[in-house]
Amino acid sequence: MKQSKLIAPHPSPTADFAQPAGFGGAKQCFAKPRLRPLPGAGLLVGSLRSISLWRSRALLALVCLMTSLASSLTLAGVKIEHWVAPSGAKVYFIEARVLPILDVQIDFAAGGAFVAAGKAGVAGLTRGLLEAGAGNLDEETIAGRLVDIGARLGGGADSDRASVSLRTLVSKTERDAALDLMRTVLSAPTFPQSVLEREKARTIAGIREAETRPDAIAGKRFAAAIYPDHPYGVSPTVETVTAVTREDLVDFHRRHYGAKGAVVSIIGDVSRAEAEAIAQGLTEALPPGGGALVPPPVKKPQRATIRIPHPAAQSHVHVGLPTISRNDPDYFPLLVGNYTLGGGGFVSRLMKEVREKRGYAYSVYSYVAPRKLEGPFEIGLQTKREQVDDALKVVNEVLADYMAKGPTSKELAAAKKNMVDGLALRMDSNAKLLGYLSAIGFYGLPLSYLDDFPAKVKAVTAEQIKAAFARHVRAENLVTLVVAAD
Repeated sequence: MKQSKLIAPHPSPTADFAQPAGFGGAKQCFAKPRLRPLPGAGLLVGSLRSISLWRSRALLALVCLMTSLASSLTLAGVKIEHWVAPSGAKVYFIEARVLPILDVQIDFAAGGAFVAAGKAGVAGLTRGLLEAGAGNLDEETIAGRLVDIGARLGGGADSDRASVSLRTLVSKTERDAALDLMRTVLSAPTFPQSVLEREKARTIAGIREAETRPDAIAGKRFAAAIYPDHPYGVSPTVETVTAVTREDLVDFHRRHYGAKGAVVSIIGDVSRAEAEAIAQGLTEALPPGGGALVPPPVKKPQRATIRIPHPAAQSHVHVGLPTISRNDPDYFPLLVGNYTLGGGGFVSRLMKEVREKRGYAYSVYSYVAPRKLEGPFEIGLQTKREQVDDALKVVNEVLADYMAKGPTSKELAAAKKNMVDGLALRMDSNAKLLGYLSAIGFYGLPLSYLDDFPAKVKAVTAEQIKAAFARHVRAENLVTLVVAAD
């Protein structure tokens, strides 16, 4: 299913007003084991490591079981504190004493939008190889230390940003070891040549496999079509990944993983003073730059219909264009309006007209995905190739009618209720709150964003929705792309 980016890179399209997902996929309560035999490791060492691992994991697993019981306490009076560390890093902090865990995430303006087209793939490879070797530690040693202390390093990269996240227990031994490891990974990656070649080969294999799938072809071609001559529309290719060198990674890390551009998000069982020390300790050894990095301006596409041959039985359809940045004043009108159009699942107009009334598609959706600059508005579906034109006709009619009339009072009330009532379930753990906290920091949102959300949603009117769609979803810029069309 497609994903959207409202307050973080990839929320679900059916919940685009809420859930900020992490860069690295689903959150885990403890480290994924990477147990490999170490040369010369004795039975006693292995036994001690097993005992230590069991104890750390048992406690962290218990913590995870407690999370659901603690969620109401976590949400009560969320207070976000903000300061700038001596290193120049921006810090956002929530003190949460319910659970004995610490979550930290550091974001950098180091996404794909900052890479030249001829080297697409550098951002992902740079982020992916941070844990492949750092300081005097190799890949195996880093993985082993994480296992020993029951901690988890995660993160990833998208168009705008790259992140490194850590979850650890707050007991001094485990916390100090985990933070020291995170600091080393962030500030002293070695980017081993052998690992780079391995990961390039994996990436190239993935690209070649994706080039056979209509969904992947549609995604790449649609991005290129709505973002002509812009990094948001560029995807890694076999040629660009092949051209990446270790020096490219070293240079990208130096320019984009700097302290002045770092956004540090901390939530957990630590004090403000402890959080200040953690943030400074993690960022003081980073390169000095990294501030004031912004992708080049977005140019709107011209209206077009693109049909790409493919033998698949199902046509893959994308309709959309760039719309708004994350700080645009029309954010909430588009957010609420999109829920009724296609973001609300079975209660949305597109689902009712395309699926329920006519049976053209199993799933049809729309989403708005603001980024640092103008992110996409998109409608998507799959349908039998012989009926794709009929399905597209219905989609265009629904969109035109919605833009002309807006939601009904009943639809608007239902959308607001669902979005407001569902907010608590989308921020009922430290991990989910960390996603919001990092987005608030990276996109420069108000510290009161979470408190203001219900009132902002309730204040949206049907006229505001119509006006916002008229301003940003303009017919002359709308691109339609179909893969597997007759």
